[in-house]
Amino acid sequence: MKTNVGVFFGGRSVEHEISVLSALQAIAAMDKEKYDIIPIYITKKGHWLTGDALLDINNYKNLDSLEAKATEVYMRPVYGDYNLYPVRRKGFFTKSDAPLAQLHVALPVLHGTNGEDGIFEGVLETIGIPFAGCNTLSSANGMDKITMKMILRSEGIPVVDYVWFTDKQWLSDRDAIVERVEKELGYPVIVKPANLGSSVGIGKASDREQLIAKIDNAEKFSQRLIVEHCIDRLKEINCSVLGDVDDHQSSVCEEPIKSGDFLSYEDKYMGGTKTESGMQASAKRIPAELPDEVSEKIRHMAAETFRVLGCHGVSRIDVMIDEADGNIYVNEINTIPGSLSFYLWEATGITFPQLMDRLVQLAIRRKRDTDRKTFTYSHNIFAMKGGLKGGAKGGLKGGMKK
Repeated sequence: MKTNVGVFFGGRSVEHEISVLSALQAIAAMDKEKYDIIPIYITKKGHWLTGDALLDINNYKNLDSLEAKATEVYMRPVYGDYNLYPVRRKGFFTKSDAPLAQLHVALPVLHGTNGEDGIFEGVLETIGIPFAGCNTLSSANGMDKITMKMILRSEGIPVVDYVWFTDKQWLSDRDAIVERVEKELGYPVIVKPANLGSSVGIGKASDREQLIAKIDNAEKFSQRLIVEHCIDRLKEINCSVLGDVDDHQSSVCEEPIKSGDFLSYEDKYMGGTKTESGMQASAKRIPAELPDEVSEKIRHMAAETFRVLGCHGVSRIDVMIDEADGNIYVNEINTIPGSLSFYLWEATGITFPQLMDRLVQLAIRRKRDTDRKTFTYSHNIFAMKGGLKGGAKGGLKGGMKK
């Protein structure tokens, strides 16, 4: 019997198109003898679609035409219901027919907000379906650069100095924020939205005028903003980690080749040939040209970042080497990395199909482990003698007695 795998991609995110590329790569790599794959495309407006038309990258050039060829679907937020239901519109009412398919495993390939940040993972956990990748908590902590750095620093994992604030604080008290950045960090600095990836909204500032302009731009994308110390002699290195908190391994390291002060969206996704797409198309050195002891240190730091944040599945950890003094800092984690970092695992000795097998197996194993835990009690406190008292009109009388 084949395993029905629902691959979710697209989403309400500025990284929508990158998610489509990553998902189609993953689907192409999956063993069709083992898996029946159900593509589930989430439009930029949040509608869920399925159908064979979603498997052709050329169809995404005209999204209106693509939606017309696909079937709109949904899942019920009911624990244990893994069915995918078609939406049928009749008059002013929405009516569902029999299930279109039953999913055994969900594979989110959603990058950025509303997909990689724990929101979608929360939906899957509510339903209770086995799914690959980080859970709600680790996804949220990994996506938010501020929270992530707080956690890592508290566990002794080095991160660069930073200042953070909200968009409302910026609009109401920008002079104080500018002064704080200048006092605590100095120039140059890197300005980032706190919860986006793919280098969206990121900019370098070398003086006050640039700082204000870059924050004004970043503020368009996120409610929380972070300004970081900029390393002048910077070497960026990436390393992927696969597994779960208690059993994981690190890939070889790569050095992405940037065209400016930091990796841009174009560097990451538009640097390949016409036949390439996604993160694997960007210019890079694999393995990175590093001394063995430095490479091992980075692989250890990546594994510790994965462990401390409670990650699961496959992630990519991006680190920074300050070539002036040799210090190494964790920059960020991508809990659903572009192209699922398959190219790093191929260089490590794990093929893309094998990587997909591992992700499905990890999803099933986590579900089995989770089901062993106790989440509810069989006792009904309302039926117990001396339990809660009070009616619907009067409310609880006296509260709960200890």
